[in-house]
Amino acid sequence: MRLLLGFSAVVDAINEKIGVVCNWLVLLACLVSAGNAMVRYAYDMSSNAWLEVQWYMFAVIVMFGAAYTLKRNEHVRVDIFYMTLSRRGQLWIDILGTLIFLLPTCAILAWLSWPFFMQSFNVSEHSSNAGGLIRWPIKAVLPVGFALVALQGISELIKRVAFLNDYPVDSLEAHYERPQQ
Repeated sequence: MRLLLGFSAVVDAINEKIGVVCNWLVLLACLVSAGNAMVRYAYDMSSNAWLEVQWYMFAVIVMFGAAYTLKRNEHVRVDIFYMTLSRRGQLWIDILGTLIFLLPTCAILAWLSWPFFMQSFNVSEHSSNAGGLIRWPIKAVLPVGFALVALQGISELIKRVAFLNDYPVDSLEAHYERPQQ
């Protein structure tokens, strides 16, 4: 179990660092968006490349930020019965949800998005917009993002199983705060 918890700690550290980058990308995307708007309205100029950079940053924020959000236990869940369960019951729901829904879905989506990326990479696809960017790097975000979420799902699974078996788990973010209505 110690080896698995070590693996979990490495995955957590990687996704924590990626989460910090995604947090900064939010600010950068806002600045690029504001700069694009100011240049467009003040100087009547526009750049397709800068518009695509915004889209690319947004895609990275969403796809890579998903693993960070899962690590922080801040993902959306169906809250019908979850809050009425004991902590152990909640952990069992998390384990079953990860095994039945999260991991298979991530595996399927990573598998299906890989050929989408490879086709783009093989032809060195570029944007059809004048001055646009190359497309294959952003298409790589799909399989990599789903792989990161799957790895974080495995990490969360390890931590929950360890906790249920009375192993000390320092990094278990299992507290769930019910959304305010």
